[in-house]
Amino acid sequence: MVKISSGDALAVLRRFKVAGDEHTPRHIEQLSVTNPTQVSTLAGFRFQKKQYYVLFDDTAEDDIAYVVDQIVRDGQNLTGEVLQNPNDHITTYALPFKGKDVYVFAETSNKIRLDQEIARRYPEQSRSTWQKYIKAGYVRVNDELATSPKQDITAADTIAVELPAVTNYEDNVLPILYIDDDVIVINKPAGVLTHAKGVMNDEFTVADFFRRYTNWGLDTNRPGIIHRLDRETSGVLIGARNQQVAELLQKQFAKRTVKKQYLAIVSGTPKHDKATIDVPILRNQAAPSTFKVDASGKLAQTTYEVMAHDNDSSLVLLQPRTGRTHQLRVHMKHIGTPILGDKVYGNGSPAERMYLHAYSLEITIPTSKRMVFTAEAPESFSAKFAGAANV
Repeated sequence: MVKISSGDALAVLRRFKVAGDEHTPRHIEQLSVTNPTQVSTLAGFRFQKKQYYVLFDDTAEDDIAYVVDQIVRDGQNLTGEVLQNPNDHITTYALPFKGKDVYVFAETSNKIRLDQEIARRYPEQSRSTWQKYIKAGYVRVNDELATSPKQDITAADTIAVELPAVTNYEDNVLPILYIDDDVIVINKPAGVLTHAKGVMNDEFTVADFFRRYTNWGLDTNRPGIIHRLDRETSGVLIGARNQQVAELLQKQFAKRTVKKQYLAIVSGTPKHDKATIDVPILRNQAAPSTFKVDASGKLAQTTYEVMAHDNDSSLVLLQPRTGRTHQLRVHMKHIGTPILGDKVYGNGSPAERMYLHAYSLEITIPTSKRMVFTAEAPESFSAKFAGAANV
């Protein structure tokens, strides 16, 4: 029996050019030594997360079938290959080591992660999408429910996908304020998402409605969408009906040449009747879906004007000069008058909805027409402040 140490195993791998000088014996893990026959010694170990077997046998005479037989006798159901001698110009497999011929067998696994294999079989969905479907319980392997995208399977395993039926939203409509061959403008109701947040979303969105009127972005979950309004925000939203117009509108939003006005009912009354809030906004790492005022944040500017007020609340006209996420909501909270009904940044006062409405949008559409689209304030605004209907 040949005595085999971790250093010996590493030396053999170096001769076969599997390991380099940067590796040390500590990289050889789970070393075990056996004797398949009276004249052979077999060392099994892991190196760089891969299983190797080194066979010492002077009687093998480069007979690969014999070599594999000695190794499989020690470990059943192995798949892999016997490495070639890298130093010989003809195909041989043995190398001399410690007076013995030595052979190296590198095990290969035929297993693959479930999410990788299902994405290969069904490339119409991305791997990240399949991960969500697996976690949601829509995938079975060999007739058993899969619970993890990391589950190991083989190419021979049976994968069954049972996705829920797609909801038909053909009868769902949204109020159109304007439409031509290039753009569509709607008055988005409060409570409607602009676009789905992921593949598991199953509710009617503005994007679902725009899909009927655009040929741009149809392979995404946001066809026609140029900008967005929060779920609970109502008002003017413009969509593009083709790629050329989408690029035109996107440039205007990026260059801040789009003028937007919002109506909001806030708790209390701002200190000044008219002012500009100029404080930066940063994503709140403690709650990543929210934002906060922070000196290290991005530039954010909002101009406001108090249109009316009573003892408890105020009707405010807001004009954002920048377009940060949740900007108006964060800024109004910052000056001590949060938007009424805001469940994230509000003061907890009960309200039927979040009282934020995109009142008007000024933008240039094709044929160089500068247009102002307006959505009158909802009745809930007028019920609190009659002047809301006549901004």
